[in-house]
Formats: sequence, C-alpha cells, structure tokens
Amino acid sequence: MRSVEDQQARVTAAAVAPRPVRVAISEAQGLLCAEEVVTERPLPGFDQAAIDGYAVRSVDLQAPAETDGGSAPAEVTLPVVGEVRAGSRQPIRLQPRQAVRVDTGAPLPTLADAVLPLDNTDGGAARIKVLEPVRSGDYVRRTGDDVQPGDVAVRAGTIIGAAQVGLLAAVGRDKVLVHPRPRLSVISVGGELVDVDRTPGPGQVYDVNSYALAAAARDAGADVNRVGIASTDPKRLREVVEGQLIRAEIVVIAGAVGGGALEEVREALSDLGELGVERIAMHPGSVQGFGRLGRDEVPTFLLPANPVSALVVFEVMVRPLIRIALGRRQPMRRVVSARTVAPITSIPGRKGFLRGQLMRDETTGDYLVQALGGAAGSSSHLLATLAEANCLVIVDPEVSEIRTGDPVDVAFLGQRG
Repeated sequence: MRSVEDQQARVTAAAVAPRPVRVAISEAQGLLCAEEVVTERPLPGFDQAAIDGYAVRSVDLQAPAETDGGSAPAEVTLPVVGEVRAGSRQPIRLQPRQAVRVDTGAPLPTLADAVLPLDNTDGGAARIKVLEPVRSGDYVRRTGDDVQPGDVAVRAGTIIGAAQVGLLAAVGRDKVLVHPRPRLSVISVGGELVDVDRTPGPGQVYDVNSYALAAAARDAGADVNRVGIASTDPKRLREVVEGQLIRAEIVVIAGAVGGGALEEVREALSDLGELGVERIAMHPGSVQGFGRLGRDEVPTFLLPANPVSALVVFEVMVRPLIRIALGRRQPMRRVVSARTVAPITSIPGRKGFLRGQLMRDETTGDYLVQALGGAAGSSSHLLATLAEANCLVIVDPEVSEIRTGDPVDVAFLGQRG
C-alpha cells in the first residue's frame, strides 16, 4: 500500500492555482490578496475631530494663575462662533479665544489644534465654560495618521477579512486582485442512489455524498458545483465528466471505487487520462483513486461510497489541494497534542483518521480527546458520529492501541482548523 504521505505529495504536486482576478471588494472576503495595495492618498485625508466637542486652540484654554483678588484661578469661557458637522465642505477659520462646535469626523477649522470634549465643558450653546483643558493634538485625527501616500495598505498574501475590506474602502479601492476560489465539481455514482426529494425504494439510499462533499468543499474555500447523481452508463457518465473537466479545476466522483461502479467508471473515463485506483495505508477510506483528466489535466478524485470514508478522504487528500489553489501557505489542518480520556484502537499498518471530540481540561488547560464511533474498522458507516466530531484523531500506522492518558495528535475540524 502507498503511504498517506506519498499520496498527499502526489496529489499536491498536481495543484495549479487559478490566475489572480480583480474583484469588487465586497466579493473579496476570505480570499488571498494577490497584489501589494499601495495607497495614493493619506488616511485620514484631512485633519478631523475624533470626538464630539468644540474645536479650540489649546493655548486659549490656559487660565490666568490668579484672579485680580489673588484668591483662585479664573474661569475660562469661550464664545461658540459656529458649528461644523461631519461631511461639511465649508472651511472655517478659528480666531483666538473662540470655539467651534464639531461632530466626530468633522474637518477641523483652520488654526484649531485640539478638540475639547463635551464632558470637559458645561455644554453651553452660545458660550462654554472650560471645566478641564486639553493639550495640543488631543482628540484630533491628523492627516495621514493612519496611512500615508505610498504606504502598503494590504500586502500580497494577506487573507482579506472585514478589516482589510474596510481599509480598502477607506483608501478608495473598489476592486482588488485576489487568488480566486478554485472551481470544484462533485458527482455521485451508484445505481442505488436517489436524491433527497424522492422516497427510496427497496435497496435504494439517499445521495449523501454529493451534499456532504459539496459542503466540505465550500468550507475549504472552493466554488462548488454539485452535479448530483450521474448515470453509470459509460457513455452518459463520460459526457457528464467531460462537461465538468471544462468548467472545473478539481473534480470529485464519489461511489466510484467499489463493486461494479469502479469498472463502469474506468470504462467511461479510460481515454481521458491516467486515473489510478490504489490502496492507501489509511483508515477509513483506504481504497481511493486519483488522476489528471482531460486536456487541462484536471486533478480528479475517486472516493468511496461510504459517506464517512468519503469525507475523511476528502479531508486528507482533497482539502489540501483546494487550500494550495487558494494560495494558502499552510494547506493542512491545524494539529495539536491531546491526552486520551479512554483507550483508542487502530488498524496496524494503516494511519488512522478517527472521529473525535476535543475538549479542554478545566484545571490544566490541556487538550483532552474522546474517540467516537466504537472499535476501529467496525463503524466507518456511522455518519452521526462524524457530525458530533470536532477533530480527527491521527494514529500512526505502527500503533494499534493508545492507552487512557497517552498523548495523541488531533487535527481540528470546522472553522478552527
């Protein structure tokens, strides 16, 4: 049997990232930036108030040391000579010993060097009493405080999230060059399959794989086309697959490595390219296929009919290919060490990817893991346990049993991975 690592290397060697495309920033979230976004304008673009209050000259807030009677400092009061709202285009020049009411984000009047917060005054309309002075620069956003012209706002290789979208908008970029989502097509084969909108007859089962694998591919970042159930007639199956090879960068065919389906698939696709089916030293999902089909040598996977096995093979083999195509530097799931809370058995000679529930020890903060699904090799059909799992327990091929309390590697599932 080929090792998991050898098969992963073979698969990832076939990765081809789609060419970067320019998209609207509203569509860029979650994608990898493919350019250095250099700003042309300062941010903020003008001196502005950072808080609601009064624009002032800080020097005008200093009270004389004593009153004429020498008993106490004199109060400082300033006339309010105008108001500037956010978005105002009318320039105002502040004269000595005056104040101008300003909103947050409003342009600062000429000569003003500070904003006096409302709470630092008595809130007067025509005249304010200064309760606590401020220093020059207080509560002012200076031109270019955030970004200067020529600064890099978003670097190439950055995952574009909410903050990056906001910054792109703030510097006036409506589009950005990104690594696009790879297009992936999911096909199910099997004479026993019916879609979920029909009632299964004798010997029939619902098509689980096309739905589950499409969801897994979207979670990994792909742009997914769920083809659904394809006919096992070689001519019709070939037409379906050829159509997907034109539109997709990755094709996944579930239910194609067991029983008569394998021979039908091989007959249908034999002259489209090399497509090998091998036993890989892993469980579940040891029997799987991979090749490159069509004129563009599209990476194509043959997955088991068993939904749990299909999803595990997807996690181990297909998901890394999607992440590489997205431009991610680390395509594999995040792995941590955890202590087992119960014994775990695994099939010797195969690398185990077992469903598990990862927890934290409330006292030590250590990771703890509970394997789900019963004895190794006897429960790969139990889809409900995979739905409960938040990790995969990774067991080395030479290990057949892990005792309670022993450390084991686990890979996160879901968004944390």
